[in-house]
Amino acid sequence: MRGRDKLMEEIDGVPLLLRTVGRALRTGCKVLVTVPQDRPGRVAALTTLDHPNLTIGPPLDAREGMSVSLRHGAGWASDAHPAPAGLMILLADMPDVTTQDIRTVLSAFAQAPDGVHRAVSQSGQPGHPVVFPRRLFRQLAAVTGDSGAREVMANEALVTVPLPGDHASTDLDTPEDWAAWRARDKN
Repeated sequence: MRGRDKLMEEIDGVPLLLRTVGRALRTGCKVLVTVPQDRPGRVAALTTLDHPNLTIGPPLDAREGMSVSLRHGAGWASDAHPAPAGLMILLADMPDVTTQDIRTVLSAFAQAPDGVHRAVSQSGQPGHPVVFPRRLFRQLAAVTGDSGAREVMANEALVTVPLPGDHASTDLDTPEDWAAWRARDKN
């Protein structure tokens, strides 16, 4: 992003991070947001949200890769009372994922709560969100590096959950991605 924070990019006057967190909170679920220690602006923005289901995690060392967020989330879910049936991983840089999309994945998980449920685009491209059942929390708590939960998913028969269009796969990582997405959104 050439120095810009992609999660603080605004859509209709709202930073993407707050937009995504708001969509997750509207499901009625408990939401944990993990933030790297080198992004204090994200924490400051999140503290403007006053919601009983929101937990802002402690600043994490991003040098540990995506795994640090997964480990923290798995520990948080394992310690929750009552223990949740699953843990959804929802990346904040996916602007097309709606509250309804999140509910669709949660509903599919509720029908078969022992499987890993992964959202896919309408054409079948794998994406997010992904829900892991409680039986995998221990494995998620042990992941390392920057490959996310791929190792955990590799040993599982995934249940795919189609979402409309490219909702599950639109990921904005560069200024060019943002410009193309904004241009598409205007058409």
